[in-house]
Amino acid sequence: MKLARHKVPVLVLNCKLGGLAIMRSLGSLGIPLYGVDADAKAPGLLSRYCRREYIREFDESRPIEYLEFLRGLGKGLGKGTILIPTSDELSIFVAEQAEALKEYFVFPDNTSDLVRNLASKEGMYHLARKHAVPSPFTEFPKSLDDVLAYLESARLPIMLKGIYGNRLEERSGKKMVLVRTKDELIEVYKSLEDPDHPNLMLQEYIPGGDDQIYIFNGYFDHRSDCLCGFTGHKIRQFPVHVGCASLGVCRWNEEVAVQTTTFMKNLGYKGILDIGYRWDERDGLYKVLDINPRIGQAFRLFVSRNGMDVARSLYLDLTGQEQVHPITSREGRRWMIEDFDIISSYHYYKEGDLTVTDWIKSFRNLEEGAWFRWNDPVPFFKMTGDLGKKFYKWLLK
Repeated sequence: MKLARHKVPVLVLNCKLGGLAIMRSLGSLGIPLYGVDADAKAPGLLSRYCRREYIREFDESRPIEYLEFLRGLGKGLGKGTILIPTSDELSIFVAEQAEALKEYFVFPDNTSDLVRNLASKEGMYHLARKHAVPSPFTEFPKSLDDVLAYLESARLPIMLKGIYGNRLEERSGKKMVLVRTKDELIEVYKSLEDPDHPNLMLQEYIPGGDDQIYIFNGYFDHRSDCLCGFTGHKIRQFPVHVGCASLGVCRWNEEVAVQTTTFMKNLGYKGILDIGYRWDERDGLYKVLDINPRIGQAFRLFVSRNGMDVARSLYLDLTGQEQVHPITSREGRRWMIEDFDIISSYHYYKEGDLTVTDWIKSFRNLEEGAWFRWNDPVPFFKMTGDLGKKFYKWLLK
């Protein structure tokens, strides 16, 4: 795949696995890429395609400092630089500081209220209900008394999640917990909740395997029309049953695609979207679990036969170039996060849900890993070193 114009630079904010994938997808087309992250060893900053790395931590309590830092970078990179945030917090920041950032940067123009509501599971839930998008029944307790009241009529098990998943993960190391008993719910709620800033929600548990979680990745233009859309589903998760896709497959699902594009059109959303559903066999509905109003770390699971992905679609649109058509997904393409999948496979095996034979067969049609790339090996070497240290500590236990 070649672009007619590829000189407009891109600045990536937060260069974890999603940032690394952007570097490789756009960098291989000759697009100049720059990255910002708090960690000098963030994988995106280690990529050969990152022309220059900038080390700066984003502090939500001091947004103006980060704004002035970015404006300083914008002066150096030039007006019209494309800005791609890869976390919920930074997507909200860009939407809130849009007027000041527009002097130097180009990015999809969403209201901060819309981005904040989509990034928050509470806001997402109410938007889904308003627009008749199926979603699991959810409560948002503000205190232990609310949880006790919920338990009077609750049907267990349930999912205990963070309204803002990243905040819960920073506080506890977890984004969600499957709770099976009343006593367990009370205990876990007390251990995870921050009483001063309530961030937990109680979500109906939908039975089914990990391969019943479907993903839509797409890019929506200034009219909220979907220019590039893909669907697929998870095969394995990390952590098992409650985490991100460690192995996934690209598989077209018309119902998921139509449901998502109609929802986003009604909301007036613009830009890259990553959204997850669980299929509920009890009523045959795809119920929305999670919406990321930004690029997802698994976006390279979804690649068309002519090489298009959502990052490339965004670049073409924001630089005024025509999209490359037809966009037909590579059916059956598999993608993995190598270290996550090694650990998850062990746990699935321990549970009795995965045999060695099925594990080997699961890599059929595997086309890409999140870490490995033969002509950009440094991030992979960094990952294997870190994984080796974890394995060594595990052996010493």
